[in-house]
Parts: sequence; C-alpha cells; structure tokens
Amino acid sequence: MIKNKATDIDVLVIGGGNAALCAALTAVEAGARVMLLEAAPREWRGGNSGHTRNLRCMHDAPQDVLIDAYPEEEFWQDLLKVTGGLTNEKLARLTIRESATCRDWMRSHGVRFQPPLSGALHVARTNAFFMGGGKALVNAYFRSAENLGVDIRYDAPVDRIDVDDGRFVAAHVGNTRITAKACVLAAGGFESNRDWLREAWGQNALGEWPVDNFLIRGTRFNQGVLLKQLLGMGADSIGDATQAHMVAIDARAPLYDGGICTRIDCVSLGVVVNRNAERFYDEGEDFWPKRYAIWGRLVAQQPGQIAYSIIDSKAIGRFMPPVFEGVQADSLPELARKLSMDVDVFMQTLNRYNQSCRLGNFDHTALDDCYTQGVNPAKTHWARPIDTGPFYAYAVRPGVTFTYLGLKTDETAAVHFGTKPSRNLFVAGEMMAGNVLGKGYTAGVGMSIGTAFGRIAGTRAAQAALNQEIGSRA
Repeated sequence: MIKNKATDIDVLVIGGGNAALCAALTAVEAGARVMLLEAAPREWRGGNSGHTRNLRCMHDAPQDVLIDAYPEEEFWQDLLKVTGGLTNEKLARLTIRESATCRDWMRSHGVRFQPPLSGALHVARTNAFFMGGGKALVNAYFRSAENLGVDIRYDAPVDRIDVDDGRFVAAHVGNTRITAKACVLAAGGFESNRDWLREAWGQNALGEWPVDNFLIRGTRFNQGVLLKQLLGMGADSIGDATQAHMVAIDARAPLYDGGICTRIDCVSLGVVVNRNAERFYDEGEDFWPKRYAIWGRLVAQQPGQIAYSIIDSKAIGRFMPPVFEGVQADSLPELARKLSMDVDVFMQTLNRYNQSCRLGNFDHTALDDCYTQGVNPAKTHWARPIDTGPFYAYAVRPGVTFTYLGLKTDETAAVHFGTKPSRNLFVAGEMMAGNVLGKGYTAGVGMSIGTAFGRIAGTRAAQAALNQEIGSRA
C-alpha cells in the first residue's frame, strides 16, 4: 500500500467544485500545505459548479454589477419563504452576510462578473453573474490554486476515510492512503447514485419507480460515497433524502451534465399539464427564479414523471428561449394530438382555464393582477387565455441538481458526531447545504452556501492543522 509522508499535507480537500476550491484557496492563504482530490478527470473537473451562472448577494447599495439594494432581511425572507421554515436561521444568516463580502476575494483569484443577460429576469438586483459562467469561475480558481502551490490530483475518487473518535486520520484513493492533519469534505451530494435515489423515493401509488425517469443536471461523479460512509459512522445528519434542487427540464436532456441550458423557463407564462391533460399546480405563484426549483419535484409526483408546459404566441420573447424547439401547432386540438393526449380532456382543461382568466394589467416583470377565478388549481399571476396561435408545448421531466441530505454542522463548518464537533474534519458545499436548504431553492443560493462554508471550512482546517503542528513542536 502506498502512503504519503504525514508531514507533506496540512489540509486535504476532497472535492473539486466551488466549495472545495474555496476551501483549498483559503487554507493555502492561511499558510497550510494543501492537497485537493478531484474524482473527475481534468476535462470534467468542477462538479456542478461548472453549470452555474451566478451568486446571490446581499448588498445595501448599488455595487458594480448589482443594482439598487438587497438587504439581509429581504434575502432572509426570500430564503424563509422557499424553505417553508426548514432552515437553520443562524447558518442561513451567516451565509447571507458572507455573500456581501466575498466578491472582492473572488476577484483576487481571477473571477470576473458581468451584468445579467436581458433574459435573466428579476435577478439584476439580487444575483452577481460570472463572466463566462461557472466554467470560467472553476477554471479561475484552479489556476489560482495551482499558482499558490495546491497539489491537485485528478481521477482521484476517495473510496473511504479513516476517522478515529471524530478525528480525521486518512483518506483512501484506490491503494493509496493519504494522511493529513485536517480535512475538508466537499464532495457533493448523492444525486448521481441511482440506487440511493431509488431507495429514498421508492415506488409510487401507480407502482412506478419515479427515479427511473429522473435526469441529472450536473456531474455523474457525485455518488455520495463519503456521505454514506460518514452517516454509517454515526456522523450527525441533516435533511430529507428525497429533498433536492429539482428543476423541470427538457425531457430530451441528456442523463448527465445537461446543465442550465436544459431548463424550461416559460412555465409562469402558460399552463402545465400532466400526461392526463390535467393541471396540477399554480404556474403563477411567484417569480420564476424563486419557484423554478419546485417544479422538478412537482413533475416527479405526476404519472410517468412527465409534464408539458403549454404557451401561445403571446408568451414568445418574454422568457429565455429553450435550446430545443418545442412541439408547435396551429390549434390547441392539433397540439393535443401531437402530444398523444385525449383531445377532449385537453380542451376541457384549456377551456376551463381560459374562461377563468381575469385580465388586469399584464406585466411579466412584476407580480401583476392577472389571475384566475373559479378554477383549481388557481393561477395567481400572469394568467392570460391561451388563445393565440401558433401554440407550443415543451415536455419536461425532473432534473436533479443536488440532494439536500447531508452532514449537520455549525458556524465553524465542523462535522459533528453525537452533537460533538470534530477538531479536524470539516464540511462545505452540497454535503452540508441541507442545514440551510431543508427544501426549496432560490436562484444562486447554492453558490452562496458553497462560497461561505468553503471559505470557513478552509480557514478552520488550516487553523486546526497548523495549531496541531505547532503543538507537536512544543
């Protein structure tokens, strides 16, 4: 068995996405010798972070690419609303405050920002967009890490770690045993582990296994190996195994790494029906960036885990156009036939919706006063009759970004065993996001959590390692 010299590494970072890179960079800035283990090959490095676009940021006044203000309390209320209260307020507010101060640090490592694209509605005030997207951010961080001397290993999936009484000892990559004085776990969730997802979701009332129709928006390398091991060791857990960042994405998306371009953003401008041609949720509940991540779960609860976003020509130009063309028809009955739906049921659903619309002043950039009356489910905003051809339909399936079951932590980012924090084992990113996200999502907050706790974990790990080193010399 190959083994490194124990003195070679102060901090071992397991993972290669945003949180892991933030941890590695802050640890090396603190004077630690750092190794980063990325399970993916170099060309697929970065995990889900390569598919991101922006970071949700608190700010009290206009700042470069951010307009107006987005104060702490509003950020907190937005988070509280989407999670339904399933969040640790202390850690959530810590994330929010960290989001106000991280961008200068990010720039120091080569990250650049830009104003949002014109189609990215409602987020010019709340979210700072990465120039070049998440891939450019990941590449900038890797370049900076290399320049600062971080030892980066690709194709290095960690099979297991050794923990003694809550203290990290070593990690195993195949036949190689790697020791370090401290460790940061930032290896993502378990969304790519189909067996674990199947175990969590089980069968539905129709005898279906919903997970069999799930698509994975991000990396295939997030198998949850270390998360499962840590939970088996008795590490304190947080979250529900069925809760996740789940988006309604184009049903034609690839099984892995479809990313953000597979999202269908016209839901709030039309109606959504399942394969039985029935509506099942309020499409106009709130602005799309606040509600898009509930629709994957909603579709997962429908027969066959498929649904169809139906719009007419009035909606064209008011949302980010999908990559793939939708099904187009000159009439609604023709559209139903092209979707292989019962035409009579489809028309009953659409006619009932159209007749219930109460028109006010339509404004897709505001919570307007166009709503339905006398139909269930209601549509509370942007409700206009679907009556102007041509008509379009986009088939959607659940697209899982990352899972919320994770390791319980505190403001130090320490992993806990029996409520006791580890002295040298820390966690960041998707492996602990469930502390802040019990359910739901709002655009950009995953990167806020990963950046905040990546930096905290890296700093704490360096302190633990260097204090241990100083103590050993005393």
